[in-house]
Amino acid sequence: MEQGMVMELAQKAITTVLYVSAPMLGLSLLVGLAISIFQATTQIQEQTLTFIPKILAVLGAIVIFGSWMLRVLIEFTQTIYLNINQYIR
Repeated sequence: MEQGMVMELAQKAITTVLYVSAPMLGLSLLVGLAISIFQATTQIQEQTLTFIPKILAVLGAIVIFGSWMLRVLIEFTQTIYLNINQYIR
């Protein structure tokens, strides 16, 4: 396996992971920002207040985007399995 092929495969893997995790991370970021703004305006300094909404946002993202995320991961895995003969040379 050549070094260029390894780098290309690693790049595709990292890109796929970032692409799949972006909806969950984005929603968690937006919910955390909204809760932080709410806490700043109401002067509530409870640190545990952000956990439940973030967890619910991530679970909601998994429910909404789960089939798409699974499809992307399956396509990536199938591509690796179909091209495995090129990787083991």
